[in-house]
This record gives sequence, C-alpha cells and structure tokens, in this order.
Amino acid sequence: MTTDDHIVFIVDDDLRIREALSELLEAHGLRAVAYGSAGEYVRAEKPDIPATLILDVELPDINGLELQRQIAEGDHPAIVFITGHGDIPSSVRAIKHGAVDFLTKPFSDDDLMSAVQAGLAQDRQLRLERTEIAALRARYKLLTPREREVLPLVVSGLLNKQAAAELGISEVTLEMHRRNVMQKMAAVSLADLVRMAEKLQIPVAHSRRVGEE
Repeated sequence: MTTDDHIVFIVDDDLRIREALSELLEAHGLRAVAYGSAGEYVRAEKPDIPATLILDVELPDINGLELQRQIAEGDHPAIVFITGHGDIPSSVRAIKHGAVDFLTKPFSDDDLMSAVQAGLAQDRQLRLERTEIAALRARYKLLTPREREVLPLVVSGLLNKQAAAELGISEVTLEMHRRNVMQKMAAVSLADLVRMAEKLQIPVAHSRRVGEE
C-alpha cells in the first residue's frame, strides 16, 4: 500500500487527539488528513481514492452521528467512530447505519488500526462495485427497446419458444435478440447474464416451471 492509493480522514475537535492519531497512522504507513470540525471536513476537497473516516461523536458544530446521517445519501468513506463518552444506544445506531466500529477512549492502537484497515478494505470493495455497476449500466443503454424486453425473459429461465411467444415474435427472431443481448452486455454465459441482471436490479416476472417443455 502506498500513501497515494488511500487516505484516512480524522475529525476531532481536540488538537492533541488529531496529532496523536495522525502520528499513529503515519507510523503505519497510512496517509492522514485531520480536521477540527464536521464543517471543515465537509467543505474540504477530497481525493477520489479509498478512504476511512475516523469521526469523533462530540464535535463543536454538529454531532458525529448527525454527520453520519447527513452524508449517508452520498458516496462517503467507511466510518470509525471514537468517543470519550460511549453509550450502547449511540454505538448501536452508528453500527446500524454502517459504521465499521465504535471505539471508546482510551482505545488500543491495535483496535483502531484494525478498524481503519477494515474501513479501507470496505471502501475499496464498494468502489469496485460502483465501477462495475456503472459499466453494466453503460452496456445496458446499448440495448434496443426490444432487447430490453428479451433480457428479463431470458434470465428468468424461459425457453426460447416460451420467451418468443411472450413477445409475439418468432423463435428465430428471439434467438437473434438473445445473441445481441449477450454480446452487448459482454456476458460469457447465461449465468453471467443472470448475475448482471441481478446487479442492475432488473425485475424478473417469469420463471420456467419444472418439467415444462
């Protein structure tokens, strides 16, 4: 891991905590940027790379849990909460809304580093998934209206003749559309196309009945 392929944000109003955390992260080869308030963090320019956010619960402008709620709709780093006054309801709320961990001060260096590394791994995975979805959506846009009708029928498990009858077209025409769908979606197999349809959340209204010919 290099300092160019990740970043760890720190939001804590205590300068000593910010400095200590920055030194700890840098000692482990991690790039860190610290802010004294939620507002500073929100306004700051951020690189588009995998990240983890170490977020204090009690901040001078807004509560850390409130910041978590506000940024939930967008793409944001995995969050590791730290607090000097931990309580079960707050920790449950934080974890329920996607936080990696909820650490009460004083916490061990190992616990924090484990949480940060887990957050970076989680953010990398989410970024990969977003990239894949974007690519699938771009391929899906290449399909004609008829091919978009064929796709859900094909992945539902219907035979070609059943799908053709559903659309009121010949089986030969259906097979042509099916080939086009496979090519445009870059699917190497039917199973691959099914996986793509699931990721794109394409509704499947039909299913092949066992023994049906």
